[in-house]
Amino acid sequence: MDSIWSKTVQIREKNALNRDMEADNVIIGGGIAGILTAYFLKKKGENAVLVEAARLCSGQTKNTTAKITLQHGLIYHKLIEKIGQEQAALYAEANRNAISAYKNIIEEKEIECQFRECSSYLYTWEDEEKIIQEMEAAERVGIDGEYTVKTELPFEVKGAVRFYGQAVFNPLLFLGRIAEEIEAYENTRVLTVNENEVITENHKIKAKNIIFASHYPFINVPGFYFIRMHQERSYVVALKNTKQMDHIYYGIDKGGLSFRKSGDLLLLGGGSHRTGDNKEGGKYRDLCLQAEKIFPGSREVCRWSAQDCMPADGIPYIGRYAADKPNWYVATGFHKWGMTGAMAAAQMISSLITEGRSPYEEVFTPQRLFLQASVANLLEEGVESVKGLSKGVFSAVPRCPHMGCALEWNPDELSWDCPCHGSRFDIHGKLIDNPAQEDMKDM
Repeated sequence: MDSIWSKTVQIREKNALNRDMEADNVIIGGGIAGILTAYFLKKKGENAVLVEAARLCSGQTKNTTAKITLQHGLIYHKLIEKIGQEQAALYAEANRNAISAYKNIIEEKEIECQFRECSSYLYTWEDEEKIIQEMEAAERVGIDGEYTVKTELPFEVKGAVRFYGQAVFNPLLFLGRIAEEIEAYENTRVLTVNENEVITENHKIKAKNIIFASHYPFINVPGFYFIRMHQERSYVVALKNTKQMDHIYYGIDKGGLSFRKSGDLLLLGGGSHRTGDNKEGGKYRDLCLQAEKIFPGSREVCRWSAQDCMPADGIPYIGRYAADKPNWYVATGFHKWGMTGAMAAAQMISSLITEGRSPYEEVFTPQRLFLQASVANLLEEGVESVKGLSKGVFSAVPRCPHMGCALEWNPDELSWDCPCHGSRFDIHGKLIDNPAQEDMKDM
């Protein structure tokens, strides 16, 4: 199931790595975070080599809805409570700078990528108090927004908060241009990393710094990211013959929908669930039923789904991979906001490597210990892992090669999905999504 981006854009192919080599920086993962990190490192005079297991942007990047926004759901009220207003303001600033960086790069390089500035709305059918609370929190951290009950949506809302100065674009048109400026090798799967050496299927790369930008980190220890976040899938249908909207919308209620236009199409998103928790299926069917109800006579053009890494405390992990690995870096856990998250990560990691610091490192550091509220989330991840590991102990259920969790069938995507850590495999057992690094053995 191809997204509208991958249906219409082909990024120029890169060669596979064909020799052992040395580099100042090796980036693992050829999605938006990896490509932008390579770009910024090169811009700062650093030698950087990127390796990708398949094709550039063939993972999660091609499945985004491509909203460039610092509006990340009901987050700023929670951030102020958990980490304080000053740190929450830095989170907002890092994402605001990410939006500006996209605009500056696109204008400077004259990239035709359907970039369009707009507003972003959070809306509710049920509880306007949460919206008002979020608007007040956003104002406290310096975000330009306003409360309203007037939107372009074809239904009434109880309340909405409008954030100005956001944007949308075609990510593959943008990244296809950026990828021309970096040294990247496709079809080069990394098997493991030993200190300062990246080991691929056929060759080795020695490097001073190693950056993990592979969506979900596949090295379990140190870091322990497998107990610090889980993955979720959500679904999108692209529709013709609908009311068009100039702005982007995200519903906060259970079953809430997201909307954004792309050309003459409307992207309708929803159906989010923990990866591996969709035994009954029907997510696309539900979206299509909603589409027919909201936009009678609309027609589906294509459908696809995306996968997101959900950190325990809602903040991405960006910075040094672990305390005892000072030359390893990581960018992961972007929640559902990978466009600004990836740009912020690229700017931060390139600054940490070239300058030794970033003004935002304390907020996003993977070594953070300040969010006591995340303990409940960590316990939940542990419970889910135990359930996945113990299921089917005495029966022949398919298991994930990552850590042995029992896999669940996803009838919407025709895939075997891991409820513990989010690895996915096709009907024949071929690996689709990490952290697993190999195909299922018993298919």
